[in-house]
Amino acid sequence: MKRWKFDPLALVLPALMVVLWYFASASGLLPAYKLPSPVDLFYVLADFATGAFGVTPYAGTLLTHLLCSLQRVACGFAIATACGLTLGFATGLLPLLRRLLDPLIHVIRAVPGIGWLPVAIVWFGVGEGNTLFLISLAAFFPIYVNTAHAAATVPGQLTKAGRMMGARGLTLFRTVIFPASFPEVAVGLRLGLGVAWAYLVLGEVTGVATGLGAVMNDGRMLGHVDIVLSAMIVIAAAGKLTDLLLLAACRAYCPQMRKRRGGK
Repeated sequence: MKRWKFDPLALVLPALMVVLWYFASASGLLPAYKLPSPVDLFYVLADFATGAFGVTPYAGTLLTHLLCSLQRVACGFAIATACGLTLGFATGLLPLLRRLLDPLIHVIRAVPGIGWLPVAIVWFGVGEGNTLFLISLAAFFPIYVNTAHAAATVPGQLTKAGRMMGARGLTLFRTVIFPASFPEVAVGLRLGLGVAWAYLVLGEVTGVATGLGAVMNDGRMLGHVDIVLSAMIVIAAAGKLTDLLLLAACRAYCPQMRKRRGGK
């Protein structure tokens, strides 16, 4: 079984960018109010996590904000997954439903996420409901599109072989259709999770008191670019970690995905 290995070459470009950033800050080419130096940002991020330095109003609050954001992403992603998989398999397997639902879903998908913000505020108010709606809606579309395509392109030989073995209905779906389509479904799930983290920020800047997006919005209004960047770094790290966990779960269910070089 092939295990995932870290490629040290992936660190070369980020390290070079940090070095150039440091010298640009030290030379005065980058003013601190626009982009603080990597050293100053490290202290702010460490203070955000531990409260050891007391250099920002958010000292020691990272875990609280991170847990709130994780909960919102998890809830929104769960709703999007349930709806996306259900409708995706339904339209992918049933031509009549595909003709009825698929065009409408793609029309709705064409509306940019920011366009839904005013409507979401009217429907759900400012706060949790609005944030959850935006995350769920945005994550739904990649999950649905990939699932519908995967279900519609399952080789006919596989379904015929399953029926010859006596599989029908849910048994055929569980033993043949779902496993055959799962690698592409997994791609949609990963895309949906990434979009969920992106739209978390859009939802959290519209009135919630806690969360990484709320910290970014407060930092922007107070002129603390270092706080905004710190929250961005935490979101990037959390997004990458959750993606790795999702990928590990998908590979545990579908071991043949390990042979694919993409999606490491």
